Amino acid sequence: MKKKKKQKILVPVDGSDRALNTVKYVARFNPFRNMDIVLFHVFSSVPEGYWDLEKDPRSTSTVRQVKSWEVQQRKNMEKFMENASQVLLKVGFSSESITIKIQNRKKGIARDIIREARNGYAAIVTRRRGMTGLRRIVLGSIATKLVEKLTFVPLILVGKRTPNNKILLAFDGSENAASALEFVGSLFGGFDYEVSLFHVIRSNGEGQPEYQHIFSSKEYTRAARKEMSETLKAAQTKLIDMGLTTDKVSTQIAEKAISRAGAIADRAKQEDFGTIVMGRRGHSRIRDFFIGRVTNKVIHMARDRTVWVIR
Repeated sequence: MKKKKKQKILVPVDGSDRALNTVKYVARFNPFRNMDIVLFHVFSSVPEGYWDLEKDPRSTSTVRQVKSWEVQQRKNMEKFMENASQVLLKVGFSSESITIKIQNRKKGIARDIIREARNGYAAIVTRRRGMTGLRRIVLGSIATKLVEKLTFVPLILVGKRTPNNKILLAFDGSENAASALEFVGSLFGGFDYEVSLFHVIRSNGEGQPEYQHIFSSKEYTRAARKEMSETLKAAQTKLIDMGLTTDKVSTQIAEKAISRAGAIADRAKQEDFGTIVMGRRGHSRIRDFFIGRVTNKVIHMARDRTVWVIR
């Protein structure tokens, strides 16, 4: 009988403390223990133009310093990879399940990560910001590009908050939401995690007058709630069939919300969900949008949470 091939997770790292915290997130996350982990770094060496200085006798000292810097940077990255591997080994990962991959920059850091991501990975786990991240910036330039361009594989954006066993799955019945449901079920089946299926309906309840034009009618709200209740029940049953514990899978429909993204972020905060899982795009799919507006807003509003974006 042919042995089933293990799934693998791609973890891009840049040698920063945030990158090490991302590796620690992977280490704490029990479902990843059954997978192979690839620690991946795009090494930005000195631009080739610097080596033209070798032709100039007056630049001998400068060239020597540049070469020394590059060698040291690579040594630092190799040391980081060793430390990151130890984090995984200490929690039970086998040495055979950990791959270290350092490659020279080819097209650009984000593009090189995306190219590597096409090699059959189950998901990409990355930090929101890197070494040059500013305190008020929610996503760094690399993470922003990955959110926009990684349309073919789940992307996990790790937040500052230590992960717990509570997962909030924003569900609208769309194709991408169904993919998110499938991914969650395949990953968490058999593990002791709590999953809440959460749907938000804009209604015309007690909202402020200036927001009334965006609310749905009462009749629509009743019909939408009835239809979504049935859809959520079916989704709940599917997760249980995939191995989640019956009493750990719940459903909830929120009404009278001004903002769907705000309602999702607020519930994650109020009920201490460490992870938010969303489809890449919902029913309002527009071809020119790389990512849905609700998903994009949740990424920015729930900045301390880990957000999973599922294609």
